[in-house]
Amino acid sequence: MNSKNTTLLALSSAFLMWLAWPPIPYTAPLLLIGMVPLLIAIKQISGSEKEKKGKRVFLTAGLTFLLWNTACIYWVYNAISAYNNAFVAFLISLIPYGLGALLMTFAFWLYYRLSRYTSKWMAYAGLISFWISMEYLHQTWDLAFPWMTLGNGFAASHQLIQWYEYTGIYGGSLWILISNILAFEAYQVFRTQKGYLKFRPLIVLGLVILIPVTASLIRYSGYEEKVVPVNVVTVQPNIDPYQKLGGISSQDQIRTLTRLSDSIGQPNTEYFIWPETAIPNYSDEERVRSNPDFKQLQDFLSKYKNGTLITGIESIKRYNDLQTISAKFDENSGIYYDNFNTAMQVENSANVQFYHKSKLVPGVEKMPFPNALAFLKPVFAQLGGTVSGWGWQDKPAVMYAQSGIGVAPVICYESLWGDWIGKSVKEGAQFIAIITNDGWWGNTSGKDQHLLYAKLRAIETRRWVVRSANTGISGFIDQKGDLVKQSKWWVPTALKADINLNSDLTFYVENGDLIAKLCSLTALLFALIIPYKKWVKKAP
Repeated sequence: MNSKNTTLLALSSAFLMWLAWPPIPYTAPLLLIGMVPLLIAIKQISGSEKEKKGKRVFLTAGLTFLLWNTACIYWVYNAISAYNNAFVAFLISLIPYGLGALLMTFAFWLYYRLSRYTSKWMAYAGLISFWISMEYLHQTWDLAFPWMTLGNGFAASHQLIQWYEYTGIYGGSLWILISNILAFEAYQVFRTQKGYLKFRPLIVLGLVILIPVTASLIRYSGYEEKVVPVNVVTVQPNIDPYQKLGGISSQDQIRTLTRLSDSIGQPNTEYFIWPETAIPNYSDEERVRSNPDFKQLQDFLSKYKNGTLITGIESIKRYNDLQTISAKFDENSGIYYDNFNTAMQVENSANVQFYHKSKLVPGVEKMPFPNALAFLKPVFAQLGGTVSGWGWQDKPAVMYAQSGIGVAPVICYESLWGDWIGKSVKEGAQFIAIITNDGWWGNTSGKDQHLLYAKLRAIETRRWVVRSANTGISGFIDQKGDLVKQSKWWVPTALKADINLNSDLTFYVENGDLIAKLCSLTALLFALIIPYKKWVKKAP
């Protein structure tokens, strides 16, 4: 085994996976073979005579995934560098760059360890289970950042994965892993076998790739929406995120939003969607109706008889005693309070509804593992968030208008959680409203990836997605995942469309992330085989 050769193979996998990742168009199928060079490298390490093979496997896989993750989410550095000098920003950026890569590397290391004690195909099953369980962990723990979940990789080629309405993105992860394993096996057989038998694995691989693609294209071309139209306006005010929280008054920002809304609003418009933190002043939820900003909103809506507004707002909720783990204590008033990143629904009535962002960005909006990592509070305080954390709610919500229409409010980062949004749909949401502020990253692929990932939510739930981005890309996505309309980057505008409501539930909405939960269970069982074979079975 030549270490330079294995390094080159690791670099090849990193390049192929990066080339396949959104927003690069038309290259997503490369994900189905992108890990083959890495599997070849691990095979070479495993069959060598050198010592410390496990360490070599870990370092080789780690090189692949660190480079791949960093190349795809390089834009994280932009947001962090806005509040820190370049060196500190680089060090902090290593957390999101490296943490996901570490979990991926750990899955391959466990696969190598398992392969020493079990059959080849059982080890492959272990690799699939380890990988998907690590993805699921990175979606559910306090350091959650599921941006690089393999199934997200087909967001730019949504015509090929219409079956996500049954499996969600973990079905995509499963497909990619199986295809890579079969491609690696086909490579191995093609090198060693003679005659027609060496083509058999290639035929199997072709079927595993072509059957899902064919089924998806048939579903895509034949899908018809029920015509239940609702006129919706989405607004992109394009206010610099570094100025909107202090440089421009909330009244001026609301005037910009109402002017853009009125420019294309029509008498039958039923919804106006404004972006995350469109109203930047903290508003007491119990006293919001007496807030001057709120009165501006109702004056705007009075022109639209059936109009409903969903807008981002920063809100405060006060308590007489400690009711939530995120609550802070105000020594002046002697009460506890929570501050929230909130979606607020306003109508031509006294009815007001609030939804508090639940999937908070680790370190920026929520202190991860607050007890264990208390010593890092000064570091996280520099990320532009709050050390004590924003408040959140424990369950997704549905906002109902006077007409009875149900909407799933989704705030920014939450759009990565298909299962979470599916719960809102299951509770009655007929379309999805994503409000976000993507300007923190600048004109990078981050804003494009975030937009494309919303296509996956449309397919999983078969719901229209209306996206309002303060400085990112706003638009409309239909139930097939097609981007019907979209704004340009850094251009203030408003868009309108007649979207179709849907009340039918997909298999995925009904059942959630079944694949990930099953793989988490089997991963535990496979992991237990390693110490059992190493110590228990060898014991006299």
